[in-house]
Formats: sequence, structure tokens, C-alpha cells
Amino acid sequence: MKLEGAKVAVVGMARSGVAGVELLIEKGASVSAVDLHPARNERLERLGVSVQPQTEAAFVKAEMIVLSPGVPADAEAIAPARQRGVLVIGDLELASWFLQGETIGITGSNGKTTTTALTGHILQASGIAAQVGGNIGTPPASMVASSKAGQWNVLELSSFQLETIDSFRAHIGAALNVTPDHLDRHYTLERYAAAKGRLFENQRAGDFAVLNFDDPLTRGYAEGAAATPYYFSSTQEVARGAFLRGGTIVLENQSLMEAREVPLRGVHNLENAMAAAIVARLAGATHEQIRGAVKAFPGVEHRLEFVRKLDGVEWYNDSKATNVDATLKAIAAFSGGLWVILGGKDKDSDYTPLAAPLCEKAHAALLIGAAAGKIEKVLEGTVPVLACGTLEAAIQEAFARAHSGDTVLLAPACASFDQFDNFEHRGREFKRLVNALGGAEIGGAR
Repeated sequence: MKLEGAKVAVVGMARSGVAGVELLIEKGASVSAVDLHPARNERLERLGVSVQPQTEAAFVKAEMIVLSPGVPADAEAIAPARQRGVLVIGDLELASWFLQGETIGITGSNGKTTTTALTGHILQASGIAAQVGGNIGTPPASMVASSKAGQWNVLELSSFQLETIDSFRAHIGAALNVTPDHLDRHYTLERYAAAKGRLFENQRAGDFAVLNFDDPLTRGYAEGAAATPYYFSSTQEVARGAFLRGGTIVLENQSLMEAREVPLRGVHNLENAMAAAIVARLAGATHEQIRGAVKAFPGVEHRLEFVRKLDGVEWYNDSKATNVDATLKAIAAFSGGLWVILGGKDKDSDYTPLAAPLCEKAHAALLIGAAAGKIEKVLEGTVPVLACGTLEAAIQEAFARAHSGDTVLLAPACASFDQFDNFEHRGREFKRLVNALGGAEIGGAR
């Protein structure tokens, strides 16, 4: 579509939406900004753009509509425009029209932020030009200006971004896993999985699909795909890709590194490391470069992030565990002695799978937020439950009850929007409150 002079409505004025407005204005479009809750925005005001309410009237003159990831593709206000044949795309699709260089797209219910950050880290440490963004940090539209030929665009991609693509293509696409998540938005697991799978639909011969062999849904993305599939597995050897053999990660049938050298907790992070290693190898990194970069990876904030050890009790921030599967992976990374903080905004999740591992490994579940009552009903009779309400109350309760050798883990299995701006806000508040606790940093009794 020719953008010069085109009337384009951008919906959702968080970071991605504002970046989309800026890109469209640069390309000569006549842009209107729309939001469910209009508010002043200094960046938009400098461009002479005001935010209008998200109603049908906002789209009457639109020739194209660009949705931010937080805006449902089936939003009621947009329906009449769709019926008139107005093109509706997402911010990822828009940015892809202008991004220079090849693209790496990484998706999955869990682990995509860590894998994306690790992939970018490996490439940059290997002297391979790369920039990192997407659902992590920098919106795709904001990456256009810094993109260039010969550089990789490493993108973390959510189902919300992928469900609104049209021609977007990743030269290397990776799907880490698919487990129930965002069912309040996608309604069924099948629709959610289909949105993730769109990452591979525009790939061509000569492209690559990196897939979790142990996950039937991700493995199934290879069926009918034009890309060459590569697999990773923590349970069995695969012919093409990476796998665990004993305590060794094998890549392309050559030893890459010992699993204990990966500086991240949990088997799921070994899977993330294998996926990143395959992607980096396909992008030109050597085994030696990959091994060195993985060993030096500092980890990602809010993903099983060690906060401090106080009176012999370790405190971990996994605020990014916004679904049940992520929380299960976090719990699996510890041997026991857990005090697990759960709760937040429910996403129509089934919390039943948490009962058995909590019974096995946790002293108690400390419940916060809007989903606390639903979680309590599921866990009743399996593990002690402490109704705390707020994050601060849960931290104080854990501080009073935990003993040396225990671990306090924030792994909520829920979204954060009932009490916080986002999971980053929740994680930062957890760290602030934990670091404000008194006591001895290591050992001893309170």
C-alpha cells in the first residue's frame, strides 16, 4: 500500500503504537492516534498528533488501520471498517515493510525473552551485526531507522503481533513451546497455537524453522512448511539441531558445552540455550563463539532473577512467569523449600497443574491479586495457602516464616495488570521491597 498521503489510524498508544505513528508520519501518511483511554502524550504532541477515543467514528475515514499488540484483532470498534474492506495490520507487519537486513523471529509461550536476548548476545559477541527488539524492549517500528543491510533483526514475537501479519517473513524462525496462555484473548488453545504458527507461513526455501522436538505443537509447525526444520530436545537425540547427551549439549553432532556451564537455572533454560545456539549457528556463529557467549550471558531481568540471600534465604524474581507453564518451569528449577508467590490478573487459566509440584516442593503458596480466590480453590487440600492480597504483604509473610535454606520465589502464573502497570513494574517492586528487608545477607538466624 502506498503510504504517502494515506489516511492511517493507529490503535493503542503504548510504546509500539507511538513508534508506529512516528514511522508512518516519516513515510508521509496522514495519521490519527486512537486509544481506549485517551491521554496526553508528549511524543505525539511534538508531532502535532492528538489521541482520540477508540470508537467506530475514529475509523470512518481510515484507509488502513494499524493495531498495537495490546489491541485485540477482533475489537468491536474496528469491525465496520473491516467490513468496508479497510486493511487491518499490526505494528510488526508495518515495520517489516521497511526493516533492512534479515530477520530472526522467536516465539513461544515461555522462554522467548531469554532466548531472544541470548541470541542477540551471542551474535554481537561473535562480531555478527545484530539488533534486538520486538516484544522485548524496542518496538519493531523503532528498529527501522537503525536497520541496515547485512545486519540481523532479532525479534521476540508474541501471538498478538503474529496474528496480524500479512507478508512478514523471518529468515530464521524459532518456536520454543506452546502451552495454554492468553485464552482470554484467543479463546482456545488451537487459535493461540495457530497465531504462533503464523511465524512460519511466509517462509521460503532457504529459510529455517527452529522447533522444540519435545513439544508436539511446535514440532507440527514443520508440516507443510517451506523452511528447513532444525530441532532441539532435552529428552532425545535429533538428527539436525541440538540436544542433551548426558550432561553435554550437542550441536550439529559436535559437543558444544557442558550443561553446567550454562549460567541459567532449570532444564527449560537449557532448551532456551539450545534454541539460541542453533539460531546463532545458522546466522554464522561458530561453536567456540557460541560457547563463550553463553557462558558470559548475564541473564534477563525478571526471569528467575536472583535478588539477594538474606539470613540464609534466597529470593528470586520471576515476574515474567505470567502463565501456569512458566510457573511450573520456575518451580522445577528448585529442589524444594519454596515459598511461592502466586496471583494477579487471571487469563482464563487452569491452575490445577500447579497443585502437585507445589505439594512436593513448597512450604506454602502466598496468594495475591484478583486471581487469588480462584487459585486458592484449586490448591485447597494440597499445599498450605496464605491469602496475602498484596505483594508487600506476601513478602512480609515470607520474611517472617522462611528459614535458612529456603527460597522465596515470585512466579505469579498471572498477568500483572490488576495491581501493576506490567510485569516489569511488578518485578521491580518485588526487588525494591525485598532489598528493603532487614537482616543478615548470608547465614545466621533472625
